[in-house]
Amino acid sequence: GRVAVVVGTVTDDIRLLDAPKLEVAALRFTETARARILKAGGKCMTLDQLALQCPTGKNTVLLRGTKDRVALRYFGLAPGVPGSHTRPRVRDSFMGHKHESAHGARK
Repeated sequence: GRVAVVVGTVTDDIRLLDAPKLEVAALRFTETARARILKAGGKCMTLDQLALQCPTGKNTVLLRGTKDRVALRYFGLAPGVPGSHTRPRVRDSFMGHKHESAHGARK
């Protein structure tokens, strides 16, 4: 079958009741994740072992997370438009009160 490749740590997920038979290559495995994969009849290997087994990378699937970043909150429809979930660009929402501070003692 195919080998799932993760450039990172494979962790256990208790929401998945029955772990399927998997061949997984990753940088690290948690103890519980390794135990569940092996118990289901799967195989855990490092990326070095994968390079020896599949030098060309055939029959491998590279898994990765989303490319989320904070800047994406401000992209999309204009803020205030119906159906828009875009965040408005304000000067500084966390320290907004700083802009109202006094400039010395005024008479």
